[in-house]
Order: sequence, then C-alpha cells, then structure tokens
Amino acid sequence: MQPTPLKNQLQGLIRLTRWREYVPFVIPLTLLGALLAARPNNTPLDWRLAAVILANILAVAYAFMINDIEDAPDDARDPARAARNPIATGEIGAHIGYAACRVVALITLVLYAVGGLTVFGIGVATLLLSHLYSWRPVRLKAWPVTDIVSHSLMLSGLLLLAGYFIYDSQPGIVWFVAAGATLASVYGQLYNQLRDYDMDKAAGLYNTAIILGQQNTRLAMYFSIGLAGVCLLAAIVQGAFPLWLGLVLLVSIAISMLFRPKTDMRGGAAADVTASAQIQGLIAVNLTIAVWLAQVLFVQVILI
Repeated sequence: MQPTPLKNQLQGLIRLTRWREYVPFVIPLTLLGALLAARPNNTPLDWRLAAVILANILAVAYAFMINDIEDAPDDARDPARAARNPIATGEIGAHIGYAACRVVALITLVLYAVGGLTVFGIGVATLLLSHLYSWRPVRLKAWPVTDIVSHSLMLSGLLLLAGYFIYDSQPGIVWFVAAGATLASVYGQLYNQLRDYDMDKAAGLYNTAIILGQQNTRLAMYFSIGLAGVCLLAAIVQGAFPLWLGLVLLVSIAISMLFRPKTDMRGGAAADVTASAQIQGLIAVNLTIAVWLAQVLFVQVILI
C-alpha cells in the first residue's frame, strides 16, 4: 500500500529537522551546563532540566529547518545535498516548512520559560540567531566572521549556558568551559565550510572559508580546537570539574578509540584528517557526561 500524502508530508517534516545530526551533542552540552551549575552547592536536578534539554533540541531543529528551507534553491543544484533536503526534492512545500517552523518556535519558547527569565532570554537569542543565520534578507551564514560567530553560539555556547542558568546565575570559571565549547563549534563550522567549499563558492557565498582560502581555513580549524583545549584545561585547573571525572574521561577516550569511523560526524566524506576524530570525541564526551549525570542522580536519590 502506498503511503498517504499526509504520511509523506510528516516524513518530510521529520527529515527536515535532521535530528540525527545534533541530538548527540545538544543533550550533553545542556547536561554539562546544568551539572556545572548544580555541583558547587549540591543543587538537586529537577524536571526543569528536561524541559530545557527539549527546548535546546527544538531550537537547533528550528535552525536546521529554516536553513534547509532557505537553501533549497542552492541545494537543488547538487544531487547529494538535494537528496537530504525535502524542500529541494519537493517532498514538502516551503509554506508547510515555514508553518512547522513557527510551531516549533512557539513550543521552544514555552519550554525555555520553564527555566526562568535568564534561560528564556538565552532561548530567544538562540532562536533569533538561528533564524537570521539562514534567512535570506540577512543571511549571517553568507558573511565572513558573522557566519562563524553566530553558528558557534547558537549550536554550542548558548546551549550550554541555557543549561547552566537553570540552577545558577554566576558562571565564574564556567565561562572558560562555555568558551571552550564555543571554540570547538568554531572548528566544526570551519570544517563544514571546508567540506562545502566548492558548492558554497559556486552559490556566490562569501563566508569565512572562502575569504581565507582552503589552507588558511585548515590552520584556523586547528587553532580553534587548540584554543578550546586551553580553555577547558584552565577550567579543569581551577576546579570546575570533580577530579574523579578525569579517570572517567580517560576510560571513555579508550572506549571511543575502538570505533574507526570512515566519515565525519554528519556521515559525509572526510574533508580533513581530523574528520575521524569527530565521532570518537563525541562518544568520549557523551560517555563522560553520562557517568557524571548517573553519579549525581544516584547521590541525589540516596540523600532523599
């Protein structure tokens, strides 16, 4: 039996969110922010964290959805990119996509409000950046520097801070962690631009990678990830994390090395030698944060 048109549209909307590409990093980033905030005063985690995690997921979903809607004409020029964009393939219409974006944005704002006024403000900023990043009248992604800054904030730094400000309002040394996460995202965006270099150039974009050139973009990638490591080391030295977590991280890294991915984190062909380390790093981070969360919840239950 052939699927109904409505079923086709629902499948297209799910594909439009591209949820597999970001859920594995949105959840640990939000959890990390919350755990860092709760640790100093042993503040118990509560249901607000679940609401903000979902809000962050939906905010990033909005960013991916509006991006594919606005980029559909450009994606249609390349068979590989068109195949993953349900707007470009005609699976769903742009008007349906925009309507879905409005619904997602509304639900997202309600969920952010659960976390308090500051979290709500961070959520508004995240959604605004997500929209302006791809919206053609502004299109921050088409301009050097603004493309990197907006992308790294909306897909990393702001997500971590949304989790943090549920439980605390004075980040202190946690700013180093937020900076490290943001710089790691800068690496990710530069990598993406390097991978899409030829297509973006053909589309007439003047993003950071096109201005820098391929070789300088690689150097900027390595500098960003190196500086991210320095920021995280500074946070570790100043006691942002429990000491025992270092052993967990080492074990997690060892486990991640058992995986030998042949693609980058988005499943595409490697654009740089660092591509294989992306999935390994994501595995290590997820395992480490999962153990930390389990320990906190265990202690929290015992104390109750």
